[in-house]
Amino acid sequence: MDTLIPFDSLTPETLNNILVEVVTRDGTDYGEYDLSLEQKCQQAGQMLKSQQAFLIFDTESETIKLISRDQMAQYDLD
Repeated sequence: MDTLIPFDSLTPETLNNILVEVVTRDGTDYGEYDLSLEQKCQQAGQMLKSQQAFLIFDTESETIKLISRDQMAQYDLD
């Protein structure tokens, strides 16, 4: 079962490390825009704060994922 990670329970350093790992992961697509690492992390952080995205721990792949609100229904969350 996957677990929702409340981002506001993480220390700022831990959250930043997670966001860096997620936004630099292979397959992460930002479309036509060439954003810096800092911009990508800021964008992801804003999505978390506005509840347009969520952090989950995927037990199958043993990774943390950033998913959109629309993707929430696809996950069996604990």
